[in-house]
Amino acid sequence: MTPLSFTLIVLGISYLAGLLGSLVGVGGGIVVVPALTLLMGVSIQNAIAVSIVSVIATSSGAAASYVRERITNMRLGMVLEVATVAGALTGASIAAYLSGRALFIAFALVLFYTSWSMFRPKGRSASAPPDPIADRLRLHGSYFDRSLGREVTYRVSRINVGLGVSYVAGVASGLLGIGGGVFKVPVMNLAMGMPIKACTATSNFMIGVTAAASAAVYLMRGEVLPFVAAPVAVGVLFGAKTGARLMGGVKSEFIRIIFVAVLALSAAQMLMKGLR
Repeated sequence: MTPLSFTLIVLGISYLAGLLGSLVGVGGGIVVVPALTLLMGVSIQNAIAVSIVSVIATSSGAAASYVRERITNMRLGMVLEVATVAGALTGASIAAYLSGRALFIAFALVLFYTSWSMFRPKGRSASAPPDPIADRLRLHGSYFDRSLGREVTYRVSRINVGLGVSYVAGVASGLLGIGGGVFKVPVMNLAMGMPIKACTATSNFMIGVTAAASAAVYLMRGEVLPFVAAPVAVGVLFGAKTGARLMGGVKSEFIRIIFVAVLALSAAQMLMKGLR
């Protein structure tokens, strides 16, 4: 494969990764890592390091649009990000001590978990208990949903659960090169009572900071390959911008079905390679 064809293929893959990542709030890394390792022959360690760059690009491309449309819950994002950054530093620090096989299997398990979580119905729980911390910090929010044509108001609950899962999400981000949204989006939707679009937008707001915290560790170890990271960052950035423009008018169920199919296929491929 010539350098030009390699770059063009990576650009195309990264664009799709950014598009999906911005729509679902999990970062482009969840597509970039399997694609680079399974299709392009990049080692799992280098793919994870490059993926951190893609997550930052996804957040940069999508977060501004979601903030401008008032879909992002910035107060909640900043609270959860404290735990997530601590987890990201932990994950990036221990990644160097794990084998490639262990990373393949760990990544496959994360993908399987994500596909299962996204496949489940995401209705808001009517029995979500009041949360004094959320009330005191004024973490509740609202946004205008263009696909529904009305204002959506919600109350945030179970902040303690969100903080605990956010730390785990940070560890996954630093260890596996993903944005951590695979954990944060489900917990915000299922446990904390937030609508799926608010979860997606808030996750996009957080994942860039999470990735930046762990990117420094990978850069110092020299694991970020510039000739791979450059097209990945460009492709993901433009894909994320496209996804942010589309998200307001797209039904959540349609995105969820496509996302689950992509994750399940990638998870199966990664698990097979790890077991071999």
